[in-house]
Amino acid sequence: MYLDQAKKKEIFEQYGKSATDTGSAESQIALFTYRIKHLTEHLKQNHKDYGTARSLTKLVGRRRKMLKYLYNVDIERYRALIKSLGLRK
Repeated sequence: MYLDQAKKKEIFEQYGKSATDTGSAESQIALFTYRIKHLTEHLKQNHKDYGTARSLTKLVGRRRKMLKYLYNVDIERYRALIKSLGLRK
């Protein structure tokens, strides 16, 4: 599997407050971003995989909602996260 417990722990350590901080907006957005990148690479090779395309669309929507929440709550955290993840906004 592409996303094992060690990789999740690494993402949560880097973007969350600790390795067990799975609920913060930053750690969830970072996890969504990792999964989106993986699914995008998968769809480049398997362009007729419509189930994956649908799940990618749902993930992008979830990440957008979380980013909007973070923007409304604390814009400085939002800007720092956008910069560290390399997102366009």
